Amino acid sequence: MNNYFKYLNIGSIEERWGFYITTVGYSKIDPNQTYPNEEHPLNHTLTWNKGRILNDYYMIFISKGEGIFESALTTPTEIKAGTCFFLYPGVWHRYKPKIESGWEEYWIGFNGYYANQLMNEGFFNSQSPFINVGLNNDLLVLFRKLIETVRNGYTGYPQFIAGTTLQIIGLVNAVSLYQEYDNDPLGKLIQKAKFLIQESLDEPLDMENLAREIPMGYSSFRKVFKKITGESPNQYHLNLRLNRAKDLLTTTSLNINEVACQTGFESVFYFSKLFKKKNGISPKFYRSAVED
Repeated sequence: MNNYFKYLNIGSIEERWGFYITTVGYSKIDPNQTYPNEEHPLNHTLTWNKGRILNDYYMIFISKGEGIFESALTTPTEIKAGTCFFLYPGVWHRYKPKIESGWEEYWIGFNGYYANQLMNEGFFNSQSPFINVGLNNDLLVLFRKLIETVRNGYTGYPQFIAGTTLQIIGLVNAVSLYQEYDNDPLGKLIQKAKFLIQESLDEPLDMENLAREIPMGYSSFRKVFKKITGESPNQYHLNLRLNRAKDLLTTTSLNINEVACQTGFESVFYFSKLFKKKNGISPKFYRSAVED
């Protein structure tokens, strides 16, 4: 793949979309080659001596080689192939490949009110912005898809690449969650259980069958799940379904029966009863209150 980058013009449509891409790129730095090896706009120029401060969020994926990263929030840290790291708006930083190895880097710059919300919800940490994703083929495919889309300039591509970028961020977050339990076998099993529960929001779920699928004995599964999440498996599943119901009530025109059905409740009466118990208001009045 040849070196490529583009800085995108942001208009009112992109800003209203809430999540927009400011730049994408790929660069291969050979050993003993000057870094960076391309001319970038003045407000994006990076030198090791001065570093820089940007106005957007960035995700950089190092697919080959090694280097070093430092920011106002982190000490100098070695970067190896298979590492993603984030840059944050207003935070001084600098990074470069090792002269003896060079590296290959993919990057995305993004911003918007939804980007701000997403990056400030605790999924990622500005003081430890590194995630070892390994040589993840899915991530590589998404980055290349992103660059190819921008290169071809399809109609409506700014919104399309915003979606692809969210896929990338979601994938990296999923990897980070899995790694959180690298040295905790029980934690890994509960993480798998949470994933399976998340996939079953529109249907009743037999927790004993789920425990066997993980696999764990049901009694141990229930005890460990509550210790890690603070909720029993059934309560965790119920809360996810009721939260999903709130989303459907506020973002769709589905009637109450349809919302109950799509969140796995066979009885609209039972759904309404549980919804009111959790939220202090019936689904009908919840929707009216949000619309008002």
